[in-house]
Amino acid sequence: MNDLLHDDAVMASIRTLIGIAQTGLTYSKDPYDIERYQQLLETTQQLLAQQPSVLTTQLLHNLVADTGYATPKMDIRAAVFDGERILLVKEIEDGRWSLPGGWADINHSPAQVAAKEVLEESGLRVRPRKLVAFTDRRLHPHPPMLLHVYKAFFLCDLLDGTLRPSLETPEARFFDEHDLPELSTARVTHEQIAMMYRHLRNDALPTYFD
Repeated sequence: MNDLLHDDAVMASIRTLIGIAQTGLTYSKDPYDIERYQQLLETTQQLLAQQPSVLTTQLLHNLVADTGYATPKMDIRAAVFDGERILLVKEIEDGRWSLPGGWADINHSPAQVAAKEVLEESGLRVRPRKLVAFTDRRLHPHPPMLLHVYKAFFLCDLLDGTLRPSLETPEARFFDEHDLPELSTARVTHEQIAMMYRHLRNDALPTYFD
């Protein structure tokens, strides 16, 4: 069986079905409509469960357990520089490197999430000072993903701290622009790293979106 989760069109359709079911279950009052939306959600769950993909195992429960009006997830990333070197953390999931960051947390502003993720993943304290970009993950060359994700990139000032690993990021280091390690492109692309450098060198650049 082909892995449907590597087909952008199929994933978009599955996202749409899940969104219809979640929204319908949230707002419907008629018991027959509620039953139909529940059946739609269960059928989508069965389709996903048949896919031989690590993504299915990791995300299936969250996808079908989510309630309320369906909206994209929010991923926050932080660019931290030491001179001309950029901070990257090694992701335990794929052994590749990314900007520090992760899913937005409840009761935290986007900037607070950026600072928290840097501290947790690298041991460094930073102060976010500029929103560099706000993007839709689907419109950039990341690997396909079932979730619909928005991404926010912050340029941060380094305050203090000592580099250290974390449970999710076993290594944190500063890298030169032209000597970057293999990137975890599910999280950050080379163009996004280049954009961080452009904003480092020209703070007057406007925030990029889409």
